[in-house]
This record gives sequence, structure tokens and C-alpha cells, in this order.
Amino acid sequence: MRVLSGVQPSGPLHIGNYLGAIRQFVSLQDEHECYYFLADLHALTTVHDAEVMRGYTQHLAAAFLALGLDPKRSVIYRQSDVPEVAELMWYLSTVTSMGLLQRCHSYKDKTSRGVVASHGLFSYPVLMAADILVVDADLVPVGKDQKQHLEVTRDMVTAFHTTYGCDDILATPEPLILDEVAVVPGLDGQKMSKSYGNTIEIFGPEKAIRKRIMSIVTDSTPVDDPKPIEGSSLYQLLRLLAPVDDRSWVEAAFAEGGVGYGDLKKRLFAYFLEIFGEARRRYDELQQDPTELEAILKAGAVRARERASTVLDRVRRSVGMR
Repeated sequence: MRVLSGVQPSGPLHIGNYLGAIRQFVSLQDEHECYYFLADLHALTTVHDAEVMRGYTQHLAAAFLALGLDPKRSVIYRQSDVPEVAELMWYLSTVTSMGLLQRCHSYKDKTSRGVVASHGLFSYPVLMAADILVVDADLVPVGKDQKQHLEVTRDMVTAFHTTYGCDDILATPEPLILDEVAVVPGLDGQKMSKSYGNTIEIFGPEKAIRKRIMSIVTDSTPVDDPKPIEGSSLYQLLRLLAPVDDRSWVEAAFAEGGVGYGDLKKRLFAYFLEIFGEARRRYDELQQDPTELEAILKAGAVRARERASTVLDRVRRSVGMR
């Protein structure tokens, strides 16, 4: 099966990105033909500084490789290096109703948080559908709360086939639901998100990360007393990052007391370094050689365009462009 997913280069990667997506991307390489892209065209809806965009893109490319994505087992590429995506987006736009786009919750959510209500943001689902369809993806890994994205893409496929009297030009993708993915809490209790400024970066300076972890919001429960777990970001993060053998210790520390929040935060920082230490070292090496990163992205784009050209040939013929 062919799997596709992408991540926007719109800021430094945090542990929510890893636990919610990239960890699963790595494991899928062993079972499927995988396409993973840096969604720089999508990122233009929020990033409007060229140097910042270039920096975020290089960061994401290095992070992908450091965290385990393998260009020998997956096609890793920059979205803007595959122009067929933008062309397919236009063909889809001509058969996509305004009503369908108006029902998409992502647009409403982002504008409510202050993102400019641009045409790019509104038509975001069409570009996302083009990303998926241009490589004939069979499966798209999503969380349960993201199923609408795939439903919208499937609606566009139906609209295209109905309009042009065909039924086999575009593949109909299926969601690969990642049931095991938990919502990763941020420092303040909300979902960890760059938009909320409550993240723990994976590749930031060690001292800064330790400071962030030590700033996790907790209550005033005394050291010797049991600690509440309901709504506790610290508890949830410890449960997510603790090795299997340590999870019973985490449960006992909260249920029985005797361990202060400061010590629990130090333990969380130790887990962080244990999980990401090697990736952080690899990331630093990759950042020293941007030519290697660029070569990997360019090679991935060549492979992605080979697949995309086949899809675009079918689409162009069906709409009368060839």
C-alpha cells in the first residue's frame, strides 16, 4: 500500500509532532511504500518571511532524518519541488463547491486564533487533496479528529469523476486511523501546539528545554501528599515518555505521594534525553551539512514527480488538456 503524509515547516518540531505523527511515520516504512513531504506551500499561509521559511525547511528536513525517516525506504521531498501538486490543485478547484470548503473546521479554527483569512487558508483542503491524489496514495495516516480531511478529499474525487464522466482517473484514499495516538498536553494543559506557545521542542538547546519542562504548570500539593492526575500535564507527559518499566513508578509517585513536583519534572527531563538524545546528536550533524539535506530532498522530488507525472497525464487527458 502507498502511504502519504506531510508536515508543515512552520516552526521547530516539538514532542507532540513526534508522538502524534512522526513516530508512526517511521514504523510505517517497514510495511508500506511511503511518501513524506515538507509542506512548504501550506506553510505560506502563516510564514511570510523568506529567510525564516528556508530555516524552518532545513530544520524539518534534518529533523525527519534524525528521527528515523530513511530516504532509502521512503520518498522524502519538498512539496514545492513537485509542481504537479499545484497543477492538480487547480483542476480540483474547478469541481469543488464553495459549500464543501465552508464546512471544513480547520479554516474556522485557524481564523478564530488570529490567522489571516486568506484565499490560501480557505482553499487549504484542495491543496491537501492534491498532495494525496498526485501520488495515488492508498492510505493517509490521521488521528480520529482529522477524518474530515480525508472525507473532503474523497468528495473531490467523486466530484471530479462525476463531472468528467469517469471513475478511475483519481485513486480514492482511505484514512489510516492511528488509534494509539494520544493528545499530547502542552506546558499549560492545552493541547501542545506552536500556535499556543506551550511546546517542548525536540531539538532546542538543552538548557532551554530543561527550563521549559521545569515551568510546567502544577498545583500546590505538598511533597508527601498524593498528587491529582486529572488535568495534570505533568502526569500525562510522564506517562507518554516514561519507559514501560518506569510507568508503575510514575503511577505510585502520584497515587502515594512522597515525590515533589520538582523531582517529577527532573525525571521527565531525563526521559526526554533518553528518547531524543541520539536524534539530537544526529540532527546537529545534519545541520552542519545542508548540501546533504538538499541532495536528499531533490532526489526525493525526482521520485515523487515520476509518480505524479503519471497521475497528471491521466487528469490532463480527462479534462481535455492533452
